[in-house]
Amino acid sequence: MSREELEGWIAEYGKEIYSFCRTLTPNKQEADDLYQDTFLKMVELCSRLDVKKNPKSYLLSVALNLWRNRRRKFSWRQRITGPLISAEEMVTDVPSAQQSVEEQMILEEEKQSIRRAVEALAWKYRLVVYLFYMEDMKITQISKILKIPEGTVKSRLYKAKKVLKKELEVVLNEKRH
Repeated sequence: MSREELEGWIAEYGKEIYSFCRTLTPNKQEADDLYQDTFLKMVELCSRLDVKKNPKSYLLSVALNLWRNRRRKFSWRQRITGPLISAEEMVTDVPSAQQSVEEQMILEEEKQSIRRAVEALAWKYRLVVYLFYMEDMKITQISKILKIPEGTVKSRLYKAKKVLKKELEVVLNEKRH
């Protein structure tokens, strides 16, 4: 892989990959490390794979696999050493100048409710939701990344939407009344 190709991928897909890394691990430092390791791994794998067909999908797959491996290692270490408390940082959006302070506060509360509801989902559902809605990926792409059948992706997405709808109806209706 040439330096120009790598720089092109970073320019074209960098923000989306970083956003996905931040979604997987809300801790900024861990997300930064995952982002860098993703591109380093792609450089390593590029000579063995034909990544030119769909580089974004490959990058997301690499990020997801690296994250899974880290989670597995962390889980193993945690069993040995006991739980560690980590300070998580949340991504904050820049408010629009056209909205009133009250509208901005309500919007922010709703976003937080949605984030909490999605984070409460089991990982197998949460990953499908992230890939489908945040990364705007198609069912076939998600199937390839997660290495599961398309029907399973559809089923998980359906179940996640059903749970989220139920949870968010209750939460958002309570806040409005």
